[in-house]
Amino acid sequence: MRYHHVDVFTSRPYSGNSLAVFPDAGALTAAQMLAVTRELRHFESVFLVRDPAHPRTCRARVFDLTGELGFAGHPLIGAASVLHALDAPGTGAADWTLRLNARTVRVTTRRQGPRRYAAVLDQGPAEFLGRHEGAPAADIASRFSLRARDLDPALPPETVSTGLRYLVLPVRGDALARARITAPLDDALARLGADYAYLLDAGAREGRHWTNDGLLEDVATGSGAGCAAAYLRRHGRIGDAEPVPLRQGRFTGRAGEMTVAAYGSGTDVRAVEVGGPVVLLGEGTLAELP
Repeated sequence: MRYHHVDVFTSRPYSGNSLAVFPDAGALTAAQMLAVTRELRHFESVFLVRDPAHPRTCRARVFDLTGELGFAGHPLIGAASVLHALDAPGTGAADWTLRLNARTVRVTTRRQGPRRYAAVLDQGPAEFLGRHEGAPAADIASRFSLRARDLDPALPPETVSTGLRYLVLPVRGDALARARITAPLDDALARLGADYAYLLDAGAREGRHWTNDGLLEDVATGSGAGCAAAYLRRHGRIGDAEPVPLRQGRFTGRAGEMTVAAYGSGTDVRAVEVGGPVVLLGEGTLAELP
């Protein structure tokens, strides 16, 4: 079975967030997809099942090292870019519909040059699921080796969802650089209605995200960036429909940059977009399946 090695949120090979895209994975079971993802050791892999009746529509199944995800950002952007290269090689721009288990999304891709694409994922509307100040915020900060004074006093921690529920934790000063997860986050996040946490320096427009056990830091988190965009718009830090850069990955040695935009105001953010450049780095073949 063939797959494509893709770097997302970068125009420079061997940077950004790497990904394995399997464009014809209809024969695989979920257990096989998980085993392949663990073998390749990317942060995530995406497996596509084509729809013969609708050439630009696919079922997309995204796996990280622990299991299948209901939504993700950079895998869908990378997958759509591979589809553009395979199915619309002579087309400058194309739209793709990707159906996940929990929702259906649209990705627009543009060819930028040989093996280079730009893609924008429409994540849909944002949900604001609660602010968290005082002791709950201090507890979460402590799990990142931070103190309450490292939190941005002008911005409240808040749980936001554009597909996955993130606690957006605004920090200031050098807190982003000093942050380290010292205790598992799952229970504390669950109490705040969140699945993951996204540390955000709103002034620098830079974020960080780890697995909840702190063992692996993500290079560029599309789903988290969508929540950050909605958060920044809700609190008036970016304009309505204003595309702005959001950096992530500096501390992993694979810096990436996303472009985010949010449409609406207050808690009525009706659409969030996350996009960036994509490099199709190479292809491979699995000689055996698990």
